[in-house]
Amino acid sequence: MASSRKSRPSKPLPGKELPARVAAVISEHVRRGDRLVAGLSGGVDSMVLVDVLHRLARKAGFELAALHVNHQINPAAGRWAAFCRAYCKQHDVPLKVIKVNLPPGASLEAAARTARYAALAKARADFIVLAHTLDDQAETVLLQLLRGAGVKGASAMPVLRPTPRASRPAPAILRPLIDIPRREIEAYARARKLAWIEDDSNADIAFDRNFMRHRVLPVVAERFPAYRTTLLRASRNFAEAAHLLDELARVDAPFSASGISVAALRRLSVPRAKNVVRSYLAAAGVTMPNATRLAECVRQVRQPRAVGIVVDLGGHELRRYGDELRLVDKALAPGRGFSRAWEGESRLCIPELGGTLVMTRHRGAGISLAKVTAAAVTVRVRQGGERVRVHAQRPRRSLKNLLQEARVPPWLRERLPLLFCGEALVYVPGIGIDIAFRARREEGGIEPRWDADCGPAAM
Repeated sequence: MASSRKSRPSKPLPGKELPARVAAVISEHVRRGDRLVAGLSGGVDSMVLVDVLHRLARKAGFELAALHVNHQINPAAGRWAAFCRAYCKQHDVPLKVIKVNLPPGASLEAAARTARYAALAKARADFIVLAHTLDDQAETVLLQLLRGAGVKGASAMPVLRPTPRASRPAPAILRPLIDIPRREIEAYARARKLAWIEDDSNADIAFDRNFMRHRVLPVVAERFPAYRTTLLRASRNFAEAAHLLDELARVDAPFSASGISVAALRRLSVPRAKNVVRSYLAAAGVTMPNATRLAECVRQVRQPRAVGIVVDLGGHELRRYGDELRLVDKALAPGRGFSRAWEGESRLCIPELGGTLVMTRHRGAGISLAKVTAAAVTVRVRQGGERVRVHAQRPRRSLKNLLQEARVPPWLRERLPLLFCGEALVYVPGIGIDIAFRARREEGGIEPRWDADCGPAAM
């Protein structure tokens, strides 16, 4: 006699739904023709990520490449790079391997992360795709809370992190595995018979994340087995709160790429003024200062006669100029002898000065080609004593006075790209072209334009 029990639908094999879940994230954010560069460490998470993306690439219409960052810490680092090369060669995935040098004295964990993200940010891509998982997200939320992070820090890692508004052009970061637990990723890897690297340092509980992973979370799981999804939900709640705080900041004191109104900050309570500064720095892609430095910034701003506000943020400074609080990149400080030759390029990228000199050909406008090519043309910075004549009805004047009248902040005056023909000053951004070098009617000319791309302090 046949059994009267109804057959239950078979459960999907472990990891079987993973490609479909990744495909859903890709279809939401990635357009056909986009270039994706996957971070490939060789560990199980990143191997699964590249395997899934490789399977999806043709159907979804995106271009896939991989990038391996060799931190040169582990003695096996060279073998890991070779492993990634072999896999990518076998599967026809273009791979770039980058070696980084970590600064001495810093936290090894933090320094490696900073170097890795810096290398990824330089990739030629529309998206950097990272293999962070649901387990990584849970660990990050708890670590951030234990470090005293605010709501933005506790929101942890989003699925998509666009390029910060004021940063140099860089790819967005996409994390299509962020909702998927590691056990499903490992099940997928076994089902696909993937090989991967086991980094022995992952067992070293001297690192905070490893201590959380191996000592703390197993105990949490005994009482709260669903802690991963619970912490994911909490991180999204924090992210919503952070978004609302950013909206409040723009209502309280609307800021632009140039800076924040000091007068607007002074009208706010201390917590709301701090929120505005945080939002401004986050939009610029700057690492958030600790509570002490942020409080010092707001304290200085609220002083009735505060003029020379300077708050050190590590790689940047917050400075006051006029009625604005501005962000200054301390790395953009070339030596006084800086010089770069121009040899007719339409675009001359000058990272030392934080931008690109764009030269567009026009007839009867801009700099006279005949005159400017009579001697070597160079881009330099101020030495002092430069003079230029930009108005036919006025005499030649000192560049110092012209920059003061144009209200160019002092820290920008030292990094302005000055175009010289021989020893004659030809062009100053924001000031103009010396009349002796201007193209006449019907004469071939070239119109210079300085495109600064280094954040709020750029002109």
